[in-house]
Amino acid sequence: MSRNRELGLLLRARREQLSPDAVGIVRGDRRRVAGLRREEVAELAGISVDWYTRLERGRAGLPSAHTLEALAHVLHLPAAEYAHLQALILPRALACVPSDDVPAAVARLIEQWKHPAYLVNERWDLLAWNDAAGVLFGEFGVKANGPSNLLRYMLLDENARFVFAEAWAVEAQRMVGKFRRMHDQHAGRHVFDVLIEELKGASPDFAAWWPRHDIVAEGSGQKALRDRTGTVHAFSYVSLHPSDAPQLRLALYMPAA
Repeated sequence: MSRNRELGLLLRARREQLSPDAVGIVRGDRRRVAGLRREEVAELAGISVDWYTRLERGRAGLPSAHTLEALAHVLHLPAAEYAHLQALILPRALACVPSDDVPAAVARLIEQWKHPAYLVNERWDLLAWNDAAGVLFGEFGVKANGPSNLLRYMLLDENARFVFAEAWAVEAQRMVGKFRRMHDQHAGRHVFDVLIEELKGASPDFAAWWPRHDIVAEGSGQKALRDRTGTVHAFSYVSLHPSDAPQLRLALYMPAA
């Protein structure tokens, strides 16, 4: 049921954000909604209004792959959001508690990596990091902000704003979008709910971004990060999932070419 709810919330958010002009609907003078109406989405997708309404409210069960494809087309969902919805309708057996076991080989890799490297679990609790990451990210604010969590560090630790400098807002919002992908697959689990409520109360930025249901895919890229001396360094980074522990995510940084 929690997955149903998150799927419905994402559909509603995209419906309300999509301009009628984008789907060929002429705005009338009396139109009071900026986005699409439920009946318009249902008609374009070839489903009943009642069923689509229940789908948005998380009360209709999960849609078929065919229906999901039609809705993704109507709502102009980007590839990352469509893939996210597809993942939500697949049955998955999830552990009750996020993993905190670090595979020995991954621990050695992190320790021996010359540049910043760290490992997080499904809830983005930091399980391990090397000295280079500790120096650059200020030990992720563990002493100041309690248990180590990457999202908590990014949103609540002033050191994160210093490290990411002018790019902090963009990077923080992207991080929330990446975390949203993981959260929705574990929706309804108490440990996730506790973190979300904490961040809503402590971070006005998170409270504003979270309802938008932004979905950002993981991958590689580049970041400009500022060290303790104030020098900005360009890093390339990549996110990997160990084959023997795919629920974990390993982030490796290296100087950009």
